[in-house]
Amino acid sequence: MKKIIFSFFTIFFSLQLAAQTTYVEFSDKALDYVKQDSLKKAEIFFRKALKLEPANPRNALLFSNLGTVQQRMHRYDDAIESYTYALNMLPNAVSILSNRAGVYLEQGENDRAYVDYCQILDLDKKNINALLMRAYIYAERKDYKAARLDYNKLLAEAPTNYNARLGLATLEQKEGRYKEALEIMEKLISENPKDAVLYLARANVEKDIDQIRLALIDVDEAIRLSPSSSNAYLLRGELYLSQKKKYLAKLDFERAISLGASRSDLHDLLKKSR
Repeated sequence: MKKIIFSFFTIFFSLQLAAQTTYVEFSDKALDYVKQDSLKKAEIFFRKALKLEPANPRNALLFSNLGTVQQRMHRYDDAIESYTYALNMLPNAVSILSNRAGVYLEQGENDRAYVDYCQILDLDKKNINALLMRAYIYAERKDYKAARLDYNKLLAEAPTNYNARLGLATLEQKEGRYKEALEIMEKLISENPKDAVLYLARANVEKDIDQIRLALIDVDEAIRLSPSSSNAYLLRGELYLSQKKKYLAKLDFERAISLGASRSDLHDLLKKSR
């Protein structure tokens, strides 16, 4: 009888060990496929591991990894579901909250992203990414006072942060403080003289204050640095249109469309450039 009991427990533990080994093997295989950029195969093996041991405490990490894979495949609803499962197990995991918030932003669900970023900042008041993205959401809501507070908190922690400084410059522009916006952008350009985004940003401010000649110089430089920027051609088209150079404006609008801009979005501008 003792031999039978011993054999039973030996078989039981052997099977349990085999299951654990398979769970780890499935997880590792999934990660290998992620490294190879074989995302569909990675998803299959993550799901195999999750199905094999649905109560394993490591599943929070697997669901998070699965969410990242689905996000990279642009399956945003599935990614949110996976991140949410992970957060049900680890509700205060900052990295997972940040990932889910990022997907919400990609879907245009700023209010849901805002909730996640607020939770992150409750856990980590100096989290740079959360401060940056919450400031962006505040600016989109036209709550410029709150946006400025977050940008200032971020810059107190990271004074040279590129995105925060550019965000603050854009905020100054939106509030009509053009001199302050230009001062920030000029410092950024002096530090990053080959950054097309900065020349385009400064050109937008110059357009707002009717310095068309300077704006055209900056847009031309942006195009030289980044010839595939549809936004640069779009802005230059608008500048040409303000100078009544309709033919040149139309050429730039058509070029912007060829680079990915929506023809329907430019319908009115194309009509004005006839």
